[in-house]
Amino acid sequence: MKKTILTILLVQFASFGYSQNSNKKPSYVQADYLYGNLIAHSPDSNAYLQGHPEGFILSWNQKYYGGENWESSYNYPDFGISMSYQDYKSDILGDLYALYGHYNFYLLNRKKENQLILRTGFGISYNTNPYNKVNNNKNIAFGSALGSSTYFKLYFQRENIVDKLGLNAGILFIHASNANVKAPNNGINTWAATIGLNYQLDENPAPFELIPNTINENLPEPIKINLVLRGGVNESEYIGSGQRGFAVFSAYADKKVGRNSAIQIGSDVYYSPFLEDYYKISNIKNPDKRTSFSNIRIGGFIGYEQFVNKFSVEGQIGYYLVSDFDYQTKVYEALALKRYFNKKWFVALRLKVHGADAETVEFGGGIRF
Repeated sequence: MKKTILTILLVQFASFGYSQNSNKKPSYVQADYLYGNLIAHSPDSNAYLQGHPEGFILSWNQKYYGGENWESSYNYPDFGISMSYQDYKSDILGDLYALYGHYNFYLLNRKKENQLILRTGFGISYNTNPYNKVNNNKNIAFGSALGSSTYFKLYFQRENIVDKLGLNAGILFIHASNANVKAPNNGINTWAATIGLNYQLDENPAPFELIPNTINENLPEPIKINLVLRGGVNESEYIGSGQRGFAVFSAYADKKVGRNSAIQIGSDVYYSPFLEDYYKISNIKNPDKRTSFSNIRIGGFIGYEQFVNKFSVEGQIGYYLVSDFDYQTKVYEALALKRYFNKKWFVALRLKVHGADAETVEFGGGIRF
């Protein structure tokens, strides 16, 4: 069943990414070998850090030369879909498969032969050997097979060294976890070196011309109001305490401070039933604690949004203004990926954490008006 669900998600994700770029543009593929180290989160991590992970990343990339005005603002990036495989060299951790949507941001003159590129990717993952109370109770990194993954890759690329074949090499950081959908959820961070090849898919690649932005998008924009409803399931940090549904309503204002960025201020209202399980168990372990509480928390936050075509990335830091109990800390952080429709409606995926500890991954949508 889990493999069937994963297959459906992968197909939908790939179709969604391809549909954004169905018009004909130059494209190329890459194949990279990776070898690196796992980063220990805690002393408990030493139980499963048994070797150096290795694997590969395969990617398809489509080039942008300025057909839309946003492209020149980011030095004409590539959009692509990538798939990674990691063998953790650990009987406890197993292997990890992941599928991502990514952007390649060029850090040098776009028309140079030698390029320094930063890739950012976000997607879904599948772990082959998650936590099991009886058979695999040392895998505190992955509480479930399905999870999320992000990666950053800084690399050198040279194209067309031999005909359509080129070379790429760099460094890579990959994070994978299930965002506390099910405990345990320590997650895994991988640092690795990569080396690989790139191949141009066009039969007769022509010299490209960069099209500059022709529209003044720095015109003042009024303050916008955002209303967002998100939800999902999560579990407290106590293994086996049970998965609960949750809901989050957010209301905030934003003001653009440039062509592609905005600052935010607003509030989150959390309905978090998992707190009931957490505090019941916590009270058993610490009888002097109180037993009455509310599952409602209200937080105030400030944030920043960066717009990239129809997508945007949000970063927020908040503080609980109303909360009966301190679950971990009063300060929380959030990172969100949004996809806009008609510049007004959007769907969003948000990760909420306290420091390095994830609490929820939230799915939902809203309106900006």
